[in-house]
Amino acid sequence: MFGTVRRFGPVVLIPAAWIAAGAATVGVLNPAGMLIAHLVMVAFISFFLATGWRRMADGALRAWRAVLVVGLGLTLVGVAGFVGPVSGPALLGVSLVGWMVLPALGLAHTARELPEAALVYAGGTAAALLGAGVFVWTLLSAPDPLVWPSFGLVAIGHTAGIVDAARR
Repeated sequence: MFGTVRRFGPVVLIPAAWIAAGAATVGVLNPAGMLIAHLVMVAFISFFLATGWRRMADGALRAWRAVLVVGLGLTLVGVAGFVGPVSGPALLGVSLVGWMVLPALGLAHTARELPEAALVYAGGTAAALLGAGVFVWTLLSAPDPLVWPSFGLVAIGHTAGIVDAARR
């Protein structure tokens, strides 16, 4: 059962996380719900690291192990944004944009490691980075309506990679 959860859980969790993050960004989800989501992410990331550490020692999976380690830190930064002594939007923004970009780096590495799937991973990288760029631009200058397209691009990019990985 753990193998099935480890293999297919992210296929559902990744798009769900981006939908929730987008909803929170536009004010549909309250901060308490997002704090709980961050704590659940900490638990899931820790689970994936603990159960897959050895398996993720080589090739493309080694990069994903690094993504999970750094991502755990980014998620804890997000938790601190809700409850820490220096809480606030800056920490939440670092966590959010970090999570947009970090998996894109893993996707880019995987595109180089798996030439037969390079198009999927390179496309995922491009979509995620474009979404992150649109989101940062939105934060700096645009109204909220561009939040959903930016989160949609990130979700599509990240999900394309994890669906291919689960399939393999």
